[in-house]
Amino acid sequence: MTDKNFDGDDEVRGEGSDAQASGPAPQNPDSSEARAAEGSDEELTVDDILNAAQTDEAAAEDAALADAEATLLNDLKRLQAEYANYRRRTEEQREKDIERAKGEAAKGLIPVLDDLGRAAQHGDLVEGTPFAVIAEKVRAVVERLGVVSYGAAGEEFDPQQHEAIFQQPTPGVEKTTILEVVEVGYRLGEVELRPAKVVVAVPAE
Repeated sequence: MTDKNFDGDDEVRGEGSDAQASGPAPQNPDSSEARAAEGSDEELTVDDILNAAQTDEAAAEDAALADAEATLLNDLKRLQAEYANYRRRTEEQREKDIERAKGEAAKGLIPVLDDLGRAAQHGDLVEGTPFAVIAEKVRAVVERLGVVSYGAAGEEFDPQQHEAIFQQPTPGVEKTTILEVVEVGYRLGEVELRPAKVVVAVPAE
């Protein structure tokens, strides 16, 4: 009776040992398989994405995008330069048009200025008279327009500015000099309204 019970116990223990042996082995948390399984569940960081190796296709796409950006940037710079040149040319043309319009207005006043000059030489512009007051107003308008007169006796003759209507050989003169101003010259900025008509003294032979 006792031997039978011992045999049964041995049989039970044997079955338990086999059951444990045939079951799944416990997993080592430090094993590479475990680390791989755990790593698969982790989310990728920005550094992981940036440091990831690019494929040839991705590299080609990046190069194409870089070329397109460079082309667009060059086109934008070219358009900016063209626009800046256009604005500069437009501003220069506008200033020339303004000077030309002022010059046309001033040309109409030149005969009046000539008359005022002759009147002053003859003593007709007496200070305080209505005629003298009108003369001052006309001259003020001319000055506001920016018109300046030039040409005076004793100046060196400049064929670019003066028109010689007579040359007089003069002893002791070493260079051509204005001897007398017949008509005063006028200019507005770089616009020549009328050259000064002068008599010049030239060296005597």
